[in-house]
Amino acid sequence: MSRHLAQLNVGRLAYDIDDPAVADFVAGRQMIDRIAAAAPGFVWKPERGFGDAEAERIGSDPRLLYSLSVWESAEALAHFVWRTLHKRFVKRRAEWFVAPDEAHLVLWWVALGHRPSLSEALGRLAQLRQHGDTDHTFGWARLAKISGITSDRSMA
Repeated sequence: MSRHLAQLNVGRLAYDIDDPAVADFVAGRQMIDRIAAAAPGFVWKPERGFGDAEAERIGSDPRLLYSLSVWESAEALAHFVWRTLHKRFVKRRAEWFVAPDEAHLVLWWVALGHRPSLSEALGRLAQLRQHGDTDHTFGWARLAKISGITSDRSMA
């Protein structure tokens, strides 16, 4: 394979990070990070201390968090998202995060060895929001069409 798949997922917590309403999310972040790092096809994610909420923030908004990672393939990312404990976190997203009114997930191909910066990733998300799915930036549905993976929560 001559390229890898990068992903950025952003979300705004519905409560402050120390609120009991998001305690399960906060407590599970370290475990999900470890599962991702051990998953087949995982390539990279930014280094940060486990549970380091500061490192997961975008700008000065303490509730605006992100996840950025690189995967060997669409299949590897889909397996992690829909066939590991991570799926339970996806199902509970509405409990912990404000419902997005625009795209919150962007996917794009990167050259082998490339490690996207947060700035680059946010630029890709802005492009997706402005132009929709393109060859340059896309969401799950487009990824499913071009790779044959299942695009939604139907993976059990």
